[in-house]
Amino acid sequence: MLVGFCASKSANAQVQNAVSQAENESRTYRRMVDRSVEYLRFRGQAEDGSFSSQAGIGPTGLVVAGLLSVGVPVNDPMLVKALDYLERHVQPNGGIYSDDSQHRNYDTCIALMAFAKANQSGNYSAIMAKGESFVRGIQWDESEDKDPSDLFYGGAGYGSHSRPDLSNTAFFIEALKSLGADEDDADIQKALLFVSRCQNLEGPHNTTEFASKINDGGFYYTIAAGGETKSDVAPNGGLRSYGSMTYAGLKSMIYAGVSKDDPRVKAATDFLRKHYDLESNPGVGHQGLFYYYHTMSKTLKALGDDRFLDSSGESHQWKSELRNKLASVQQPDGSWVNQTTRWMEGDPNLVCGYTLLALANCAPAE
Repeated sequence: MLVGFCASKSANAQVQNAVSQAENESRTYRRMVDRSVEYLRFRGQAEDGSFSSQAGIGPTGLVVAGLLSVGVPVNDPMLVKALDYLERHVQPNGGIYSDDSQHRNYDTCIALMAFAKANQSGNYSAIMAKGESFVRGIQWDESEDKDPSDLFYGGAGYGSHSRPDLSNTAFFIEALKSLGADEDDADIQKALLFVSRCQNLEGPHNTTEFASKINDGGFYYTIAAGGETKSDVAPNGGLRSYGSMTYAGLKSMIYAGVSKDDPRVKAATDFLRKHYDLESNPGVGHQGLFYYYHTMSKTLKALGDDRFLDSSGESHQWKSELRNKLASVQQPDGSWVNQTTRWMEGDPNLVCGYTLLALANCAPAE
């Protein structure tokens, strides 16, 4: 009987410890989120409801989506003002951008994702429908005299007739998904063709000149107009893969219904297993680090596993590891900022938007 009593007592202690740890994780997470929300409320938002409007409406859209994702109610005064600001930038053609914007597709896609999260009573449905038509019209396809053999085909860039790239195409796919498009949607499948060609993987879906030069399964910025990577160019002319674009490419493939057994998904996952990293954006250092965290979180969530096995065999509880990393770099005022300021990551509003979206994907279990 004594043995049974001791075993029962030990089991109870383990349960209590697990409950206590879970409660501590939840409190730490909630405090991290609350501090960021207060920063945005009192220091980030302008009188007109915007966040960093000097960069267009994109930061406001990201912040709105981030706030809604972590549970700030849509009727919160800060969100009401921000959504009103976005609504004031709805254009007659359905786009959502400022008059002088050079990023009309990007701005509209981000705003659509924000409106989709805020559309609990259906009051943004008309805006979303017109915006969807606008971004679908920007995609490079037959309407721009492109056919599937053209390397622009299926992609989307910052604006109308601008060079398509993987980042903007990934936002395009995600915007359509947020509006209810399924994986078989014709425009998502067109986009998948472009995405596949931005992968360093030779195969039936990618016969471009760069496909075999590195062949590591990762992704780079764009195949279009001669190709570009934000990492280094290899001596043989190959466009080196890097972390954030590989997560963006893999996420896009998952959203387009490509199975885990597909060679493209396997190769991309293998690249990420070899380069699992929370200290840098593999291939570009600290550049775009918070964009990387946000894209990483969405991709790993889409894969559907709470653990991610790296190439050395170590199993990572990626959600808690990412939470802990983000907690460790939060500023005293509740914001986040990247000391490597390329791609606007010196702007705490933009970075808070990315980080809240990441935190929504790695929240502790309740």
